[in-house]
Amino acid sequence: MSNRRDVVVIGGGPGGLVVASVASQLGLKVTLVEKSGRLGGDCLHSGCVPSKTLIRTARVAHLMRTASRYGLPECNPEVDMDAVIDRVNDVIAEIQVHDDPERFRSYGCEVVFGAARFTGPKEIQVGEDLIQGRRIVIATGSLPVIPPIPGLDEAGYETNETVFSRRQLPQHLAVIGGGPIGLELAQAYARLGSRISIVEQTDQILPSADADVAGCLADVLAAEGLVLHTGRQVTCARRDGDSRQLQLDDGNTIECERILVATGRRPALHALGLDVAGVEHGRSGITVDRRLRTSQRHIYAIGDVSGPYPFTHMAEYQAGVVLANLLFRLPRKTDYRVVPVVTYTDPEVAQVGLTEKTAVAQGIRYDVATFPMADIDRARTDMATQGFLKILLSRGRIRGASLVGAHAGELIHELALAIQLGAKAKAVTEMVHAYPTYAQIHRRTLNARYAKLFYSRKTRFMVRLINALLP
Repeated sequence: MSNRRDVVVIGGGPGGLVVASVASQLGLKVTLVEKSGRLGGDCLHSGCVPSKTLIRTARVAHLMRTASRYGLPECNPEVDMDAVIDRVNDVIAEIQVHDDPERFRSYGCEVVFGAARFTGPKEIQVGEDLIQGRRIVIATGSLPVIPPIPGLDEAGYETNETVFSRRQLPQHLAVIGGGPIGLELAQAYARLGSRISIVEQTDQILPSADADVAGCLADVLAAEGLVLHTGRQVTCARRDGDSRQLQLDDGNTIECERILVATGRRPALHALGLDVAGVEHGRSGITVDRRLRTSQRHIYAIGDVSGPYPFTHMAEYQAGVVLANLLFRLPRKTDYRVVPVVTYTDPEVAQVGLTEKTAVAQGIRYDVATFPMADIDRARTDMATQGFLKILLSRGRIRGASLVGAHAGELIHELALAIQLGAKAKAVTEMVHAYPTYAQIHRRTLNARYAKLFYSRKTRFMVRLINALLP
């Protein structure tokens, strides 16, 4: 059977769903193809949603154990992992309602479950059916990267795609990878009662972050009992009954009950038949231009499959770019200069725009303004004083920010908007921030930076002169 469509979307994750929803509601003939048998993608089923749900449960357990800090009696909760995972699944189910196939069918979108494979530049095969598309959008997401560690397959391991199906709390969990996924899950399991060892091959956790940012979070994790092995590689893995061992390159051995691999993601390109379609691709994913067109101009690629950021909010942003080009033929291009990045540990780590690392690499001259979270009154009331804000300034304009602290993922957006608008520091310092809120850290950081200039001899002389001359 041959089926001619205006738009074919391959992949039912966040980006693909946005394209399919909008295009079908605007009257185009759309087919959405999803391999897994359910819509929502990795974010809903094995990424953002389950991990943040688990993190919240773990934080509650942590607060119960440390309740004396708030003048309340402490208690050590007995963690029922069955109940914890049931809650994770309940939250997924609640959100899944928005990704119900019938909802998309009500828009006029054809939803097909099965593996898609190109049989030509404008033709896709799904099972026995051939679907022809005037425009095609590839949004197949990514898969966990599994490092080539000898013995790892035999030892057995978890990834973010499997860990949420396990209903036993491990006594000792070894995490390979000190990036966002590894750190978020490591801290969550530690707060639920597991002993945690983290192995990161670079010299710091969060390798892309500035050293002071990563160091602040490392201190917090170490204080909670997590053992960090930075600058180390796993040379081999073994299994002995219910026990696993990871051999490190410094001669140390980590003995654990389970292994979690969190060493990054790779584009899910396997079996798509991209060569048949004439779509250029490589190890980093599908090659696209700034309009997200592939080497075949009628084929677009969005989300993890094309990069450069493996985030749900990036896939949704890219979907908007594609829709502008696909629906209205507007030459909208991507702009990745202002992309908030958040690690949902406690405290959270958020970054937008330039870091000191990227500023140095790009040869950009900058000034730094910093302020400790401990000097924010609301942080004191909440006993959430860990962390700091660092703002990078160039010629008086805000060019980047890194924030470690409570609610960092929410707070970073004010600075993201400032960077987007090309705002100067003055725009933030003159903005009224409610008291007491965490958001006051934005104004106080910049005020502290310019205080020396404001209270300089020159300024004091000018004030005395003005007040002497004017009535």
